Amino acid sequence: MRFLLTLSAFAFLVFPSISLAGDLDKIREQGYVQFAMSGQYPPFNFVDEKNDLNGFDVEVCSEISRRIGVAPKPVSLAWDGIIAGLLADKYELICGSMAITPKRLEAIDFSEPYYRSGAQLFTMKSSPAENAKELAGKTLGVTLGTTYEEWVRKNLPDAVVRTYKGVPEMVLETVNGRIDGFITDKIVGAMAIDKQGAPLKLAGPLLYEEKMGIALRKGNPELKKIINAKLEEIKEDGTYRDISMKWLKVDAR
Repeated sequence: MRFLLTLSAFAFLVFPSISLAGDLDKIREQGYVQFAMSGQYPPFNFVDEKNDLNGFDVEVCSEISRRIGVAPKPVSLAWDGIIAGLLADKYELICGSMAITPKRLEAIDFSEPYYRSGAQLFTMKSSPAENAKELAGKTLGVTLGTTYEEWVRKNLPDAVVRTYKGVPEMVLETVNGRIDGFITDKIVGAMAIDKQGAPLKLAGPLLYEEKMGIALRKGNPELKKIINAKLEEIKEDGTYRDISMKWLKVDAR
């Protein structure tokens, strides 16, 4: 999910981890790679009925892990502290639909994009609004700590902003009239309203496009290189398309 650096993450920029280099060797030695996500961003990542992490992000990074020669170990935690956890060496990667942004690149590194999407406004079908500017002064929902929250606060300063943990909650809040709409990833939002049978619509065009990458600590060129190589490999042999069609119903390359 497209999330901002927290103050705690920037603290690690001032006092960087002493173990920034050699993560590929570490991963191979331990025999597994831990990659983090929120677990609250279906269909990209979520906790299923077996209490396991599942979804598009999980399958893509699990396939890359296996092709590197190690076991995948997805973990979930609150998204607003996920970069701080990476910098604190609690896991090796973030694979949770994180957008590549200049601000994040100051602190961490990214693989090549593994999918592209964008920010979309969702409202009730009965709403006359066809773009976010028409909701200035209204109440809008965003997931806490996301780039969507940053965009709303910057571009719609008159909006009343309410933050949530995930998209399903914002769908219900809109249907119940507690908020006038919400902004999130186009694919995630569209699938959420379809799954919940909610009378919502995609209001207007994309607000902006985003490219999502696998995040890793700086100083790991070999790890970044092999992730990019395996990502390209699964795209070329059709594995990526199969995963994408399974979860997203489109080829998200």
